[in-house]
Amino acid sequence: MASGAGRRRGHELVPLAALISREMKNEKMEKPSVRCGHAAQSRKGEDYFLVKTDCQRIFDGHNGNAAAIFTREHLLSHILSAVPRGLGREEWFQALPRALVAGFVKTDKEFQSETSGTTATFVIVDAWTVTVASVGDSRCILDTQGGGISTLTVDHRLEENVEERERVTASGGEVGRLSIAGGAEIGPLRCWPGGLCLSRSIGDMDVGEFIVPIPYVKQVKLSNAGGRLIIASDGIWDALSSEMAAKSCRGLPAELAARQVVKEALRTRGLKDDTTCIVVDIIPPESSPPPSPLPKKPNKLRSFLFRKSSRDSANKLSKKLSAVGIVEELFEEGSAMLAERLGIDEGAGQTTSGLFTCGVCQVDLAPSEGISVHAGSIFSTSSKPWQGPFLCAACRNKKDAMEGKRPSGVK
Repeated sequence: MASGAGRRRGHELVPLAALISREMKNEKMEKPSVRCGHAAQSRKGEDYFLVKTDCQRIFDGHNGNAAAIFTREHLLSHILSAVPRGLGREEWFQALPRALVAGFVKTDKEFQSETSGTTATFVIVDAWTVTVASVGDSRCILDTQGGGISTLTVDHRLEENVEERERVTASGGEVGRLSIAGGAEIGPLRCWPGGLCLSRSIGDMDVGEFIVPIPYVKQVKLSNAGGRLIIASDGIWDALSSEMAAKSCRGLPAELAARQVVKEALRTRGLKDDTTCIVVDIIPPESSPPPSPLPKKPNKLRSFLFRKSSRDSANKLSKKLSAVGIVEELFEEGSAMLAERLGIDEGAGQTTSGLFTCGVCQVDLAPSEGISVHAGSIFSTSSKPWQGPFLCAACRNKKDAMEGKRPSGVK
């Protein structure tokens, strides 16, 4: 009877396998395609980059290339090892910021060179969601199809970043310019000892552990119009503003766009530093409807640009924002305090064997060995010693040094 009724209403019965196949096809069509290109000009041989499917990274080394090479080879695996297994899609996105912090700190902790250091800009593209983690002054910008340009990183240069200057001095460092004969001061603000212009990097152990590897992390969701990411070392940004870089390559495919950005930077400033650029295009499916044009008076919408939303209302807001080509901010955090970045989690890191794992380096800990990341922290919202995440002794020493609680290098 059901079959006959279906035919009378003009419907056909469809095999379950065909429905599943159709659903899978439709789901694939909803995801954008990703195309990327890169270009570089070397002066000192200290810029390195690595492009993998759904993951783009730039490392701008200084005082040699050892830190950049080490980070390129180990950072991704350290981040992935910090992501809990068996997570669903939404849980994966929520766990990623903490895993990025742990991966950056572990990479820095394992790097043994005394003088070499590197910036790092790490980008993960997963369908419409873009997650960026960065230390230093390599930058990632987003150029949307509507022409809006947003910066997805924060420059950790002492000259421009007042909050970082205050943090470094509070942790035991000194900030000042280079002094020359006669007492005159020249050049940008630097951290002493060492004379580094950056407040965050991987490596640079000779400068002091208050130069921290804890990344600024930003996670956004693009509208169905897609967009273009431009990830580049300071050889680009010392020559071009974000707007100049984006405008110089609009209309070009990713590979040619990266070359054009490098060419424009060299034309403006010359080859004074290693200059590296990666361009990533997030392209909507052909079947997607074109985005609605922005209204002529967009002032009322500016409050929505990169606005934060709760996870519960994310889907509803996302549909509204996608209709007008606006980017939705899912997560943003730039604190240099490890206790804040790892959060509070009762029973965090416990394995099936009853052991715990260090929240940074993922080594196994007996319950009596782990030290809560919040122990003794002024940022802790609880003094319960069993609240995780927990740190091994070595990572606890690293945390104390980054916060200026002990002299750098002293355990």
